[in-house]
Amino acid sequence: MCGIAGIFNLDGEPVSPVILKNMTDSLAHRGPDGEGQWINDDVGLGHRRLSVIDLSSGGHQPMQTADGRYVISYNGEIYNYRELRAALQACGHRFVSNSDTEVLVTAFAEWGLDVLDRLNGMFAFAIYDRKKCCLTLARDRYGIKPLYFTSSKDRVIFGSEIKAIIKHPDYTRQLDYEALFEYMTFQNFFSDRTLFENVKLIPPGSVFRFERGREPRQLIYWDYNFREDLTQPLPELEEECDRLFKQAVSRQMVSDVSISSYLSGGIDSGAITAIAAGHIPNMKTFTVGFDTRSASGLELGFDEREKSEFMSYQFKTEHYEMVLKAGDMERAMGPLVHHLEEPRVGQSYPNFYAAKLSSRFGKVVLAGTGGDELFGGYPWRYYRAVASENFEHYVDQYYDFWGRLMPNASLEKVFAPIWGEVKHVCTREIFRSVFKRDAENLTRPEDYVNHSLHLEAKTFLHGLLVVEDKLSMAHGLESRVPFLDNDLVDFAMRLPVKAKLGKLAEVVAMDENTAGSKRNQYFEKTRDGKLLLRRVLGRYVPEEVAAGVKQGFSAPDASWFRGESIDYVKRMLGNRKAHIYDILDQKAVLGLVNDHLEGRQNRRLLIWSLLYLENFLGQFFDRRTG
Repeated sequence: MCGIAGIFNLDGEPVSPVILKNMTDSLAHRGPDGEGQWINDDVGLGHRRLSVIDLSSGGHQPMQTADGRYVISYNGEIYNYRELRAALQACGHRFVSNSDTEVLVTAFAEWGLDVLDRLNGMFAFAIYDRKKCCLTLARDRYGIKPLYFTSSKDRVIFGSEIKAIIKHPDYTRQLDYEALFEYMTFQNFFSDRTLFENVKLIPPGSVFRFERGREPRQLIYWDYNFREDLTQPLPELEEECDRLFKQAVSRQMVSDVSISSYLSGGIDSGAITAIAAGHIPNMKTFTVGFDTRSASGLELGFDEREKSEFMSYQFKTEHYEMVLKAGDMERAMGPLVHHLEEPRVGQSYPNFYAAKLSSRFGKVVLAGTGGDELFGGYPWRYYRAVASENFEHYVDQYYDFWGRLMPNASLEKVFAPIWGEVKHVCTREIFRSVFKRDAENLTRPEDYVNHSLHLEAKTFLHGLLVVEDKLSMAHGLESRVPFLDNDLVDFAMRLPVKAKLGKLAEVVAMDENTAGSKRNQYFEKTRDGKLLLRRVLGRYVPEEVAAGVKQGFSAPDASWFRGESIDYVKRMLGNRKAHIYDILDQKAVLGLVNDHLEGRQNRRLLIWSLLYLENFLGQFFDRRTG
């Protein structure tokens, strides 16, 4: 796990070693164990190393193939690298290290881009072909590891994080208003835009190739394909799911350093911990809880430490906890914004503290991300749109749900200072473009569910993964996600919807005459999701955890924003000189904020996003410091 950066000067200008080192140094937190730069006239690759596999100097990067033709700077882990190594040895290749990096660059030399279909792991890499003068940038199937770039006719600049790109003097920092408009609709980016103009995030499952005198070429080598082509009886599917789950956890335990695990009160991280703890005596586990004394309503149940402690007792782990209070968000905001850069889904500061806690005890941690998105863990989302009249009606309903921050009708007022520059942006079309081209051919409620799963894996899960990567790497910590094992993902995509959701037919049968209270029970937290996975993981965790109501990892911020943190909210957002009011209308913003503070609406996500943006603009676009 590392940080990568680089420059390809398409105009032939020699790469400056000073600039490349500055870019590489900006990623030092991602790789505190070593650094390296490789320059050949107009191309330069930089690397920061976090040593996890082959701790010797044999894993040093950038790394070249034996003949010197290919040079790689790589971030990630290839979990099946031993199998690939054996296949390459059968082809006549010899290896001088035990690193997965040498396997990856040798495999690229042998198979070219076809190697991407063989990789089971998380990765972002840059490979330069010295013979063809071609730079290849690639990202893993699911987007676990980020890779950003900006390009012009003169040069390509790239890095694991945007902060490496903005270290290059030729990049002019400007805020992307269209991207901000997109974020303020979805609290996420559904396109490849970022808040930095002309800086793109390479989409998951994609490759970009750059050659002098040619336009950049993008290849999409993999995409989600949720369909129903597994026809075995449910008991057989359950056994196969169990086998694949255990295999996935086992695969992702390959490491030359110790491995620990997050242990929330939920089923996913609990089952991963149970499997891993069977292989690692006195395994370390970590939980972040919340002081809920000033919380109210549903937020009273947000602290899951009691369940975590019980599972730690059962699994015999060495368990550590951190309790967050109102005020901890404010304390973390500065470094969190620095490392996360562009905001993404949710209120992510608890993740920052969880990674900080885990990093004190090792370099690698297992996380439960992905189980919900693959196996149907959010039934209240899918149920809102399954009774659609046609595809466009479905898009409208689901789009309305994913307008997370504010009503669409409020956007013009909020963006009044720059409305002329963003009014042409159609966020519904951005939303619709995520679906596959054949999305219109939907005939059954199950089809709508599978397209919802596709959209959420491409957008919501991707946003979670960007947060997971950056906030773990902020502390020099590698986070692994066993649910995103190739074989397990393929199995999950092929499952019949009835193995994920139990009350689909009941919801479809409802109409506008159904009592509101009955309809609403399906649109709140339910136990009616990921049914097959619950049965499988229930073999490893306590019954009350396996049968529990689905709950996200979130602080009781709705209560804190109205109570103990209200002064912070008013100080940051009530200041007429705040950075955000260069681009947003203060009266319109405060009208929405006061809806929350005065108890009319729950706008905790909007308030978090505004606080984040204020800090973001102050760090990266401060008008007073340039």
